[in-house]
Amino acid sequence: MGLEYKIEWQMPEGYDPSGVLRKLPSPISPQMTEIYNYKVESDGFYFLDNLVSQAVAGHAMKVFVDEALAHGDSVRIRDL
Repeated sequence: MGLEYKIEWQMPEGYDPSGVLRKLPSPISPQMTEIYNYKVESDGFYFLDNLVSQAVAGHAMKVFVDEALAHGDSVRIRDL
């Protein structure tokens, strides 16, 4: 079991997440274990840290938060 987060922000109409998804590090470790997972939702990003690699999951989380801040003034991160 990992840590689940919701990164909430106001997505612009017609938002295309393909750019941010290309910036993400590989979610699979060299041992073929899932490091993190995510889902793009209408009100932000769902993020799951599987507690495999803090560095990789932290980098991915930062990519999502930076993307949200690039489109607005506020982001809310909730622990689920």
